[in-house]
Order: sequence, then structure tokens, then C-alpha cells
Amino acid sequence: MSSIKKQWFVAGLVMMATAASASDERPFTAEAFAQLSKAGQEVVVDVHADWCPTCRRQQPVLEALVKEDKYKGYTILVVDFDKQTDALKQFRVSSQSTLIVYHGTQEKGRATGITTPQQIGALLDQGL
Repeated sequence: MSSIKKQWFVAGLVMMATAASASDERPFTAEAFAQLSKAGQEVVVDVHADWCPTCRRQQPVLEALVKEDKYKGYTILVVDFDKQTDALKQFRVSSQSTLIVYHGTQEKGRATGITTPQQIGALLDQGL
């Protein structure tokens, strides 16, 4: 690989790492949820399945919204629908593509299957 290609490759890796670290999305853990809730933070619990087309439509919309100033206080915690059965029981969820909004320890809203910026934004508004 030429030195110019190496420089572009390294620059691309740095940009991807920076974008990943700037994300407000992370895998759900009971500890992370408890810590954020106790601190009074806004949290979106995103019950996601990789095979779910609705979940795939929700993800970029949700990620874009939490980058807006209005919603910048939100953290997205992603529950793996297929693997995290304890979390499904904790949140009383039976379907993937469910979004649950919390402000601190209080659930403020939930919806299943919504995909538009207007619908998801309205749900996020409930937690502000």
C-alpha cells in the first residue's frame, strides 16, 4: 500500500473511531440503566433485533434526533431482543422495535413500531 493510501486509511479509521465514541448509543446493561436513572438522565431503551426491518428504520432516525440540541441529553441503551430476556422482563416488553423513554427513574412514554422523525420526536418530548 502506498504511503498516501495508508494515510487515507488511517484518517478513515480515526474518523470512524471518533464517530463511534461520539455516539449516544450503547448496549443495555442493568448497571448503566441504574446509573443513568439515578443521575436523573433522559434514557431511551431501544428494544432492537438485527433481523427486524422496523428496528433498522428506527435506528438512524433515533440516532439523528439525539444529536439535535433539543434531545442532546438522551442516552440510547439498546436491548438485544434475542439475547437479553431479563431486560425484556424488566421492561415488560414482548415485541422488538419498542422504544421506552425515561427521565430519571420514571417511565415517561413507550411506543412500538414507530419510525418517522415526527413520531419518535414526539415520544422523546415526553421525557424532557
